[in-house]
Amino acid sequence: MAADTFLLELGVEELPPSAIDTLSDALADGIRQGLDDADIDHGEIRAYASPRRLAVQIAALTDKQPDREVERRGPSLTAAFKDGEPTRAAEGFARSCGVDVNDLIRLETDKGTWLGYREQQPGEATTSLLPGIVEKSIAALPVPKNMRWGASRVEFSRPAHWLVMLYGEHVVEASALGLQAGRTTRGHRFHAPEPVDLGHADDYLNAMGNAWVLADREQRRERIREQVLAEAEVQSATAVIDEELLTEVSGLVEWPVALTGSFDERFLEVPAECLVSSMKANQKYFHLLDDDGRLRPQFITIANIDSQAPELVIQGNEKVIRPRLADAAFFYDTDRQRPLGERIRELSSVVFQQQLGTLADKAHRSGAIAAFIASRIGGDVNRAQRASELAKCDLVTEMVQEFTELQGTMGRYYATHDGEDAEVAHALEEQYLPRFAGDAVPSTQTGLALALADRLDTLTGIFGIGQRPSGTKDPFALRRASIGVLNILIKGELDLDLRELLELAASQHQSLPNAEGLVDEVLAYMLDRFRAWARDEGIEAEVYLAVRSRPVTKPLDFARRLQAVHAFSRREEASALAAANKRVANILAKQGSGVAHNVEPGLLQENAEKALYDALSVCQEQVAPLFAEARYSDALDILASLREPVDRFFDQVMVMADDDAVKRNRLALLASLQALFLEVADIAELQH
Repeated sequence: MAADTFLLELGVEELPPSAIDTLSDALADGIRQGLDDADIDHGEIRAYASPRRLAVQIAALTDKQPDREVERRGPSLTAAFKDGEPTRAAEGFARSCGVDVNDLIRLETDKGTWLGYREQQPGEATTSLLPGIVEKSIAALPVPKNMRWGASRVEFSRPAHWLVMLYGEHVVEASALGLQAGRTTRGHRFHAPEPVDLGHADDYLNAMGNAWVLADREQRRERIREQVLAEAEVQSATAVIDEELLTEVSGLVEWPVALTGSFDERFLEVPAECLVSSMKANQKYFHLLDDDGRLRPQFITIANIDSQAPELVIQGNEKVIRPRLADAAFFYDTDRQRPLGERIRELSSVVFQQQLGTLADKAHRSGAIAAFIASRIGGDVNRAQRASELAKCDLVTEMVQEFTELQGTMGRYYATHDGEDAEVAHALEEQYLPRFAGDAVPSTQTGLALALADRLDTLTGIFGIGQRPSGTKDPFALRRASIGVLNILIKGELDLDLRELLELAASQHQSLPNAEGLVDEVLAYMLDRFRAWARDEGIEAEVYLAVRSRPVTKPLDFARRLQAVHAFSRREEASALAAANKRVANILAKQGSGVAHNVEPGLLQENAEKALYDALSVCQEQVAPLFAEARYSDALDILASLREPVDRFFDQVMVMADDDAVKRNRLALLASLQALFLEVADIAELQH
């Protein structure tokens, strides 16, 4: 079969930059799935996209499906013949196949023998299948919001203006979104506005480049990165390249050109975070730092045009950013005219959640929790309570209402300006840590207490009103809050009992409709999040299950057990001991709950059971102090020595002896073995 390159390009008006990558990948995936379903061989599939186009290029696409042998099954043999003659059923089936009954075959199955027919079905031409595959793929795109244009009833994210479908040098006869496929595309809106005819599907990237369009998303991103770094080097500065901003800017331009502008140095009196937020959110600028890491009064903008007068483009951007930064300066000056503490009463009019009251109510509850935690971790109770009072006050400031991502950060600035305790001020920002996987946890005791208290209050409150997360719905980000609590307790090395903390948090709510069983429900939910935590740490699911089966409610202890069992599972002895523990669990389960743990040495008869008893006795003495110090890895290293006596025991000893006393004693020996491992985890779960 012959093969050639296929090209699809859908030309549209400017797409939302945040949707471009998703739509581009989805279009390529849809076409890949369509080709695979049709059993059409192909080479590499590449997705291209820019603000004005979505494109897919497929190398070595075969020109037809392979021929297939189609097997049809007719009536059963007993129904097909009577007295050796074909029945109407057999004759009808033969006619439907276009052959004589004698040309039919026998098909043997586990349900009997049937009449059948096999024929070679020629594969369809790829070009006849592509229109349907493309149309289906476009219709399935996850468009964030559809719109109509003109008099058409066609809907898409943005008005569609051209459609290119080429197989090699030939146009594929097809239509989509009301457009007829052709070979004509468009270049850059300003630099190359004339139509561009493509001679071959392989010509796409070169033709686009000649028409001032970088259609390759990754190439465009890296071109922007290189230009920003180069501009920064010219200014003897360091450019800060936020990856999300880089992706967004890449979705705004087809031919990026980096230009450096500046702003009045007086704006540097405003906290750098405010200026950066304004530049990123409103203008999509990259900011610059000096050698000391301080913000410079400059920015880099990415133009979508290679202007012959770049100074005019720069002046235009400087003119636009000036009022934005002036607004930030105004917000900052206005907010500082009132102490942060005076805003506490304003929280009484801001609803946190209708059934859980206002932010003032939340601050009161969190204060009690934070004070308790501070007392347990050696922190200052008064600082924890004060930080809780001020924690949400910056939410009602002008700056945070304009730039919500600055919550906490502005609280720290305003509290410092007001002369609040330095640790209290720092805690106002640290309460939101960790913000994402791998982020730092609070560094101060007050910050740790406040960050935990805020999340625990939210978790117990939202669960208490019956709004547990379900499926993908988690409007209060309880999964993130749970993982945040776990990370704080583990990375902060806080040996706190999660059940105790949840009981305290739940008691702060005056009335919760789902109060009964609330602590157990939230505790189970949070400990279940250890599965994701373990996965991020490279720990297998069976290791998590081994620890989760034990009644461990201290996350720091849970994490230590996970790491210990993970290391143990890599040992040569682990598999055999896991299998032995599983066997022990099955034996003991059949005996009910009446199995004793006290072994009578005088009832031990076989050398193998005596050896196991001696080994257990030695291990019990050695690991007891290790368990007390939570040195689980060291304890499991010692328990690994039990492999040989355990194997000998099961090879040479009959547990269910005829003598009832001997049997009970052997069961007690096995129960002692199981109990020793259960001090860490149920390693039987490692058997898979």
